[in-house]
Amino acid sequence: MTAVETQVQYQSSYMMTSTEEYMIQEEDWDRDLLLDPAWEKQQRKTFTAWCNSHLRKAGTQIENIEEDFRNGLKLMLLLEVISGERLPKPDKGKMRFHKIANVNKALDFICSKGVKLVSIGAEEIVDGNVKMTLGMIWTIILRFAIQDISVEETSAKEGLLLWCQRKTAPYRNVNVQNFHIRTTSIPSHYFFMHLCDDPIGNLNTAFEVAEKFLDIPRMLDAEDIVNTPKPDEKAIMTYVSCFYHAFAGAEQAETAANRICKVLAVNQENERLMQEYEKLASELLEWIRRTIPWLENRVPEQTMPAMQQKLEDFRDYRRVHKPPKVQEKCQLEINFNTLQTKLRLSNRPAFMPSEGKMVSDIANAWKGLEQVEKGYEEWLLTEIRRLERLDHLAEKFKQKCSLHETWTAGKEELLSLKDYESASLMEIRALMRKHEAFESDLAAHQDRVEQIAAIAQELNELDYHDAATINARCQGICDQWDNLGTLTQKRRDSLERVEKLWETIDQLFLEFAKRAAPFNNWMDGAMEDLQDMFIVHSIEEIQSLITAHDQFKATLPEADKERMATLGIQNEILKIAQTYGIKLTGENPYTNITPQDISNKWEAVKQLVPMRDQMLQEEVARQQSNERLRRQFAAQANIIGPWIQTKMEEISHVSIDIAGSLEEQMSNLKQYEQNIINYKSNIDKLEGDHQLSQEGLIFDNKHTNYTMEHVRVGWEQLLTTIARTINEVENQILTRDAKGISQEQLNEFRASFNHFDRVRKNGMMDPDDFRACLISMGYDLGEVEFARIMTLVDPNNTGAVTFQAFIDFMTRETAETDTAEQVMASFKILASDKLYITVEELRRELPPEQAEYCISRMTQYVGADVPTDALDYISFSSALYGESDL
Repeated sequence: MTAVETQVQYQSSYMMTSTEEYMIQEEDWDRDLLLDPAWEKQQRKTFTAWCNSHLRKAGTQIENIEEDFRNGLKLMLLLEVISGERLPKPDKGKMRFHKIANVNKALDFICSKGVKLVSIGAEEIVDGNVKMTLGMIWTIILRFAIQDISVEETSAKEGLLLWCQRKTAPYRNVNVQNFHIRTTSIPSHYFFMHLCDDPIGNLNTAFEVAEKFLDIPRMLDAEDIVNTPKPDEKAIMTYVSCFYHAFAGAEQAETAANRICKVLAVNQENERLMQEYEKLASELLEWIRRTIPWLENRVPEQTMPAMQQKLEDFRDYRRVHKPPKVQEKCQLEINFNTLQTKLRLSNRPAFMPSEGKMVSDIANAWKGLEQVEKGYEEWLLTEIRRLERLDHLAEKFKQKCSLHETWTAGKEELLSLKDYESASLMEIRALMRKHEAFESDLAAHQDRVEQIAAIAQELNELDYHDAATINARCQGICDQWDNLGTLTQKRRDSLERVEKLWETIDQLFLEFAKRAAPFNNWMDGAMEDLQDMFIVHSIEEIQSLITAHDQFKATLPEADKERMATLGIQNEILKIAQTYGIKLTGENPYTNITPQDISNKWEAVKQLVPMRDQMLQEEVARQQSNERLRRQFAAQANIIGPWIQTKMEEISHVSIDIAGSLEEQMSNLKQYEQNIINYKSNIDKLEGDHQLSQEGLIFDNKHTNYTMEHVRVGWEQLLTTIARTINEVENQILTRDAKGISQEQLNEFRASFNHFDRVRKNGMMDPDDFRACLISMGYDLGEVEFARIMTLVDPNNTGAVTFQAFIDFMTRETAETDTAEQVMASFKILASDKLYITVEELRRELPPEQAEYCISRMTQYVGADVPTDALDYISFSSALYGESDL
């Protein structure tokens, strides 16, 4: 027997059956060639109605079941409608042999479906044999309406009976045992009616409800069932099978609607996450776009306070404005990874953000921001050093100019005097010696003028804001110096012309002048050096100044001897004048330097020495304080830097460790995150020490290799790493729950991943290691197949495979997910097999929110003779899964 024959256990006398008792009954009927009149009436009515319920789909119907099938045309049409297949082209003639040929085509089609006809021939149908015609129709009903009914692996008849029993179980006084014992309360109870004592009323109400709401035509009258001791089993089974298929279709529609709601809910949530990502990405990129021009503004300020304000503004940006944006960037990456995981789990295409808003775009923009930020800070510090140097040089320039201008005051008038014209010989000689002393003094001041010019040039090179004033003053000094040189040469020439007229020169005055001038210059230089301003940045530099000062103090005894010797010459002059009664004019004719001048300047030098000692010691104290700040910062930085590195390594180990469940890993990571948050106070304290160092103009630290920038970058990387690692574990939990992966499977995946992660050892597997892992699992990989797999696990072409991507790949091919074809099939059920669905059908079958979502996104269906509200659900279903544009 065929499979179809085995399934159909209850058949009429017109079919082969495996039930002996049933065969015996049909054989008796064949011999009698008679049907119970009531049964025949019930079969005629039921079978006719059943046939018409299908023929109306083709726009026709029958009135007399034995007459309307005689030519075989409607019989073939009926088989085409219920089977959905095309039969051979019928003969159009009206002769008997044409009719027999058409009926034979129908009977051959029935036999092709695995049904063996017994005692039914085309001649009997053409001749209008009622019994054979009814038997043939019953065969068709069994094959196409009842045979496929199966409940808990029972046969068709038993399954239909079991279905009736289950559906009527909740009702009192209902006990369905078979299909031929009269049970007048079954239909009414079964079709939603309350219990009452009116069987005919119950049946009529049930038939009317079925015809109105279930589109089941009335196949029997209530009196046919109530007034017949044993209603025809075939008629009852035919009628009940229609109810079975109606309710099965309703359940199928409900299942389809639920599937669509689920798919739409997932799609709506994904769209919300996409919109949220786009918003956050736009805001972060806009902030970066606004911030970079501010950091790129390198217009220097002209004063130190203005530049220090810029530095304070930058610190405020680093402390207040940037940290929230770091969190936003981290959260954006977490949201993006979570969204991609949800899309993969729901079999949706990966989310592609708008142009310029990819995670890589944001990372590049952030990298550009940090590069500009680093350059801005370096520029600020450089500018502060430059302004500090400028202020020092400007003050030094002013001091030297003041000394020089004091010295040159009146020199031009003196050189322009004609006093030698009326002077005596002695006076001429004195004037000559005096002029020679002036020339010596003038040469000694040449170095100071060169220093003034050099300082002015350096101020110009460093772009001093008041360079015009500096240049004007320097130019005036240089012009005056050139004029002095010219006047000096003219006066020498004049004195030399009259020098031969005068011969006597006081050697002692001359010697005094010659010794007093350099000593006086030495004291001027000493006072200048003792009052000279200095700038140092380390203890070594101030110690160098102290050493130089000590060396200077060591020369004071020799200088004092020179002072005494110079003053001794003057004393000798006074002694000679007193001895020989020489009347002195009171002034040395060869120099303007008097012994009192030398004494006064010597006293001034002795007073300046302890003052210089005090200034140097104060600077020593300041540098020692700076050194303490350096050591204090270095002590903390040398602890915090290794701590951050250690935490990074511990987090990396946790992320690749297979010990414990994902929840335990999540708990450990959360504990790490809390410890990191608690450690923030140490970073803040280090920031405070760093600020004190910068306020003290400390720009280097030999006690540590860690700068504040290193610590900041490490801290930000630590926060990003712990957040990203937590997100990866959350995605693994999400994948595990969605894919039904056990903890043991995850541990096996992790063990395989860790075993083959031989290069990086950081949770990122190289492509070569990934290939070796796949080969060890039995994959037969060619270059093309491996390239295809790499596009799945590394869509961004980063050159590495993450553990999350590895899990997704290992579970993707076995996962049971919704597809576009399943959604299309569900819509087709709701649309009653049409290629379009109407607005009314959507609102009737789906919840309001999902219905309006579909209506707003489905396109108008284009076709002939379709309603105006027809919508294209096929393109909509494809768009849900990225196969077309929504």
